Amino acid sequence: MTKLLTTLVLSVLGSSTTFAADKTLTLDVKNMYCDACPLLVRKSLEAVPGVSRAVVSFKDKTAVVTYDDSKTDVRALTSATTKAGYPSAPKG
Repeated sequence: MTKLLTTLVLSVLGSSTTFAADKTLTLDVKNMYCDACPLLVRKSLEAVPGVSRAVVSFKDKTAVVTYDDSKTDVRALTSATTKAGYPSAPKG
């Protein structure tokens, strides 16, 4: 029984998804000049595996993205918007 419990604990601790966390990132987004642009930016971000939410502001030229850091990273997010024609970078 102890060996089974030890194996279970080690497998849970060793799993990379065990320590995954949702992160929120604000991106500065360039090239948004019309009302349709935020929709395209949002769709490009939502297509990235691991993104659970993207809120894009035309007024502020930003995108606030919530994502699972075990499935994606900042580079994938900025790459997605750039490929859609809207270069972005982390704000700040």
